Amino acid sequence: MSVTSALITVHLDAERGRLPLLARFSYDAEDPYAVRADFLNGPSVLARWHFDRQMLADGLHRPVGEGDVTFRPHSAAAGADELRMALKGLAGEGQGDAVLFVEAPALAGFLRRTYAVTGAGEEFLDVDKLLAELLAR
Repeated sequence: MSVTSALITVHLDAERGRLPLLARFSYDAEDPYAVRADFLNGPSVLARWHFDRQMLADGLHRPVGEGDVTFRPHSAAAGADELRMALKGLAGEGQGDAVLFVEAPALAGFLRRTYAVTGAGEEFLDVDKLLAELLAR
């Protein structure tokens, strides 16, 4: 199977505390460097982000990223290990900025499945195919 996904509860850091959201994390070997995250409200997609898979994995252990996306490990008050995700919305406008917390064990389990599909260092991007697709538009 060249595709794997997981539904994981994330918590949006809001003024009134943390709000739970469901997120679908997806990995497709056709795009071997990326993980897609769809943040859901029932059947509706509130936001869709694409993250660098290795950066997401590294963020479980150390702070990574700059600019629009940063990840870092976080220990919750209840002692649970989490990944803190800071996402910036429209540049310079402060709209759509969000801080989310994801349970580290759930995310680590999903990432293990992605590495079973395409191992670290085994990623391959067919540039000729990519160019053909871009030129066909």
